[in-house]
Amino acid sequence: MESLFKVTKAWKLTFPGAHAGVLVMKDVLNPASHAGLERRKKALLEEIRSRYGGLDRSQLKTLPHLQLYDAYYKRFKKTFHIQLQLESIAFNGKSIPSVSALVEAMFMAEIKDMLLTSGHDLDVLQLPIRLDVTKGDETYTLMRGQPQQVKPADMIILDGTGIISNIIYGPDQRTQIQPGTRNVLYTTYAPAGIREQAVMEHLQNIREYVRLFAPDAHTEMLQVFG
Repeated sequence: MESLFKVTKAWKLTFPGAHAGVLVMKDVLNPASHAGLERRKKALLEEIRSRYGGLDRSQLKTLPHLQLYDAYYKRFKKTFHIQLQLESIAFNGKSIPSVSALVEAMFMAEIKDMLLTSGHDLDVLQLPIRLDVTKGDETYTLMRGQPQQVKPADMIILDGTGIISNIIYGPDQRTQIQPGTRNVLYTTYAPAGIREQAVMEHLQNIREYVRLFAPDAHTEMLQVFG
């Protein structure tokens, strides 16, 4: 699997100190729900509300990972969506969206670790995939079916067909996780300042959640690039 993921020279030059994490798991399952995952999600939500519920919004924004993503997003005049999700859970009693087990495992780890991640059906991808920098003239179809032109100088991941995700606009529709997904790819974008070990632990958390409902799944790749 070494040849699955390529990092371009342009990305390294544009984003010194940044990292990207890659987790590939095969022979997974993707149930609509799973009791063990629901229990872990409930415990996670209680932990978040206990830890952050007493803070205000300005205090929450000082959390290290949120600060680093906030600085990145501000360059594009956008707000880090995980920050908004964390606020809704900690302050407003909201939950993590119920989609499917493979997606919820990713959402749970995103909220726990505050690291931006996208999930894809590995079997739909035209390998290899590559981490690159947007020029600003590229377009792709968002998950909700809307065409989107990207902004210049953003991080981007592409396969042989086109864009599968970028930081500002998120994952694509073409390679999204489906009910029948049996081999999955998760990728994490980490701006400069986020430690490599933090990205590795985040991917391990996703893997732990997936193994709750897919105990026979095996890890094909678990690696952090920078």
